[in-house]
Amino acid sequence: MVVLLQIGELEIQLHRKAIKNLHLSVLPPEGCVRVSAPLTMTDTAIRMAVISRIPWIKKQRSAFINQSRQSAREMVNGECHYVWGRKYRLNIIQTSGQHKVELGNTNRLDMYVRSGTSMQNKNKLIEAFYRQQLQERLNQLCLFLIPKIGVSPDFIGIRKMKTRWGSSNPSSKRIWINLELAKKPVECLEFILVHELAHLIERHHNERFVMYMDQFLPQWRERKALLNSLPLGHDLSY
Repeated sequence: MVVLLQIGELEIQLHRKAIKNLHLSVLPPEGCVRVSAPLTMTDTAIRMAVISRIPWIKKQRSAFINQSRQSAREMVNGECHYVWGRKYRLNIIQTSGQHKVELGNTNRLDMYVRSGTSMQNKNKLIEAFYRQQLQERLNQLCLFLIPKIGVSPDFIGIRKMKTRWGSSNPSSKRIWINLELAKKPVECLEFILVHELAHLIERHHNERFVMYMDQFLPQWRERKALLNSLPLGHDLSY
């Protein structure tokens, strides 16, 4: 159950859980403050803990506001698109054959379409290309990460998400990965996959979860910082 707690101008999302210590997070895009607190901790103690972190909260919010975003894609020749963190220029090639998108030479992203193809269909085509790219990399990563972590997810899927890079359900052992990760360096995908696999062992972001992240991916903090530093899609709000 979520309770809203007002502290000055801050509205806090308070989650009470069976944990030992208080955890505070500032969530993009607008800097929503979320607190997970032990069941026995008083509201007064929670307020004091949040107040002591106000300078840090303000710093996090400022970073979210200033994070760069890509402009909307128009699917025209020469337009910039990212694949695994590399910049490619869209090269539209008219064809009477099958529509497809391929990585071309000299940083080109070749899109083969018939004359008059709508921007909506071009978007669908490039989305299918990203989905294929992401699925292939996921398959490769899962081959060694799943045995390493020692979990057996029942399902790992790909979908477009506006506010999360990934999500997991420990009860059903289902994991979703954001399609947008096909545009980021593969190190970012590995970080998110390890993060969601670790949640199948530990549901909460507590000390035990951090211990697993340190064990399975010692560079996870650097990967997280890299992902947070990259431009967001124009319609995304992490």
